[in-house]
Amino acid sequence: MSRVGKKPIIVPSGVEVTMNGNVVTVKGPKGTLTKEFNSELTIKKVENEIVVERPNDLPAVRAIHGTTRALLNNMILGVSQGFRKTLNLVGVGYRAAAKGKGLELALGYSHPVIIDEVPGIAFTVEKNTTIHIDGIEKDVVGQVAADIRAKRAPEPYKGKGVKYSDEVVRRKEGKKS
Repeated sequence: MSRVGKKPIIVPSGVEVTMNGNVVTVKGPKGTLTKEFNSELTIKKVENEIVVERPNDLPAVRAIHGTTRALLNNMILGVSQGFRKTLNLVGVGYRAAAKGKGLELALGYSHPVIIDEVPGIAFTVEKNTTIHIDGIEKDVVGQVAADIRAKRAPEPYKGKGVKYSDEVVRRKEGKKS
């Protein structure tokens, strides 16, 4: 059996989980999330725990067992705590500024890079070189962070670019003369 799939999910206080067949709605202090899961799995609520069970050991069902449990856990964590990714801008003249609900980035191009507002995502700029991306959906937060990083990925010689705060850029030695 899946090690991840058989672990129960503890529902913290202040979070309300409602199930209508295979559609799960999670309400918490940060917002509401709704997701439809595979109908082959059974999702049960026992007191303040949620358990995901599978009817058989077919490979297709086994493959989605742990994934379903992880998605449910991320929904509960998102509405109770939220998710955050932090990006750092490294380089001379690289800076960020909040522009409405979006971002304006100076990344060494001849024009500013504009990041439009994303529903459910909040941008916070700290010291012109640190961007915090906050939201309740883990996959959306990660995708927005990856999209911003892709505008100017860190290069290996000087380390200039947009990088995650916990990312280590492997540096290369320059040309020898």
